[in-house]
Amino acid sequence: MISVIVCGAGGRMGNRIVTLLSKTEGVALTGAVEREGHPLLGKDIGESIGLGTLGVQVVDDLRKVLDVGEVVIDFTHIDSAMQHIEEATAASKAIVVGTTGFDDTRMARIRKLAQNGRCLIAPNMSVGVNLLFKLAGDVARILGDSFEVEVLEAHHNQKKDAPSGTAMKLGQEVAEALGRDFSKVAAYGRKGLVGARKREEIGMQVIRGGDIVGEHTVYFIGAGERIELTHRAMSRDNFASGAIRAARWLVRQKNGLYDMRDVLGL
Repeated sequence: MISVIVCGAGGRMGNRIVTLLSKTEGVALTGAVEREGHPLLGKDIGESIGLGTLGVQVVDDLRKVLDVGEVVIDFTHIDSAMQHIEEATAASKAIVVGTTGFDDTRMARIRKLAQNGRCLIAPNMSVGVNLLFKLAGDVARILGDSFEVEVLEAHHNQKKDAPSGTAMKLGQEVAEALGRDFSKVAAYGRKGLVGARKREEIGMQVIRGGDIVGEHTVYFIGAGERIELTHRAMSRDNFASGAIRAARWLVRQKNGLYDMRDVLGL
């Protein structure tokens, strides 16, 4: 039995992870963490989200429950996630992070921490999306510079970051396949007299509205033809089940930094 601690247990993703953990053989929820001042603090997480009593109270500090878990799953905020990575690796615990937005400086720190711990970071835990990452790179390599690339993502109206971490990863995969520096060729929306499109650009476009769980499309646009690779998420359970799958895999690995393609063998 693998014991799991969920950080961000009171959020949309945290709720789904807790729910699926309660239904999945071979894993058990042993800790639930939320931010200071959260209304669920001190309450049984199961009772709070309609699962009945699970015997796991929500706490405001990961360190309070680290000793009762083997692996941490984090869907929080970038600053909280960094702190949780520091604490988990210091305690020799594995940690799966679905939080997005890590810059180069933070990633350098995480790589150093992962030398003495097990850490898996993925902008999207869905099996289908991780296949899309690979396909986008493969198609870009085959088509080369003869096709122009645009990435379009759509999410619900409460999502705070844009473009999504998944869209950024798609752009980075395409740029790497084409031998381009994504930080220099990414074009974030267009307005006004921006001039003709540069062939090396990778357009990054965003839609926000309603309750869209998540949609991502990579357009490869050529002369007289267009290829579209699309993934649409209809439920957050795709991400939650992927995170649990990653947690079960990670506890058996050596120290290091991993992503979902390692889990899936891609």
